[in-house]
Amino acid sequence: MLLKKTILLSFLALLSTSIFSQNSAANENFWSNVRYGGNLGLGFSNGGFNASISPSALYQFNEQFATGTSLSFNYAKYDDQKLVAYGGSILSLFNPIPQLQISAEFEQLRINRTIDTPTTYWKDNYWSPALFVGLGYSTYNVTFGVRYDLLFDNNKSIYADALMPFVRVYF
Repeated sequence: MLLKKTILLSFLALLSTSIFSQNSAANENFWSNVRYGGNLGLGFSNGGFNASISPSALYQFNEQFATGTSLSFNYAKYDDQKLVAYGGSILSLFNPIPQLQISAEFEQLRINRTIDTPTTYWKDNYWSPALFVGLGYSTYNVTFGVRYDLLFDNNKSIYADALMPFVRVYF
């Protein structure tokens, strides 16, 4: 009876060590495919300015495809309007060739808008979605490009224009 218990405990110990090793290897493999970085955005128009920073993390499935999530902070000032926005996004990157990056990103921002003119003072807070498609040139860990907001609304968007340049950096 003692021999059976010893064999059973030894077998369970070996099995658990083997399972732990496999989980550890899979976990290590997962984290080796995670890339960190983000993008910076600047937009200029007549009487307007927009700046954004978006740190993000991506899972690199293979050399061509990655997907992940991002946090966003934006500041914009147009004539008598000031906007501060924060939120997050889900993004996907596709590189058909190493130098060309095609991107899609759904962003949801909480907008805090203030209009301050000599005759009017008005504040508004609301959620604003954006759906970007982008095209960029990649070299090493950096991508330079432009993105276009398919849901652009001139009255609600924090961005000066539907077309925006970007710089993404991932390590």
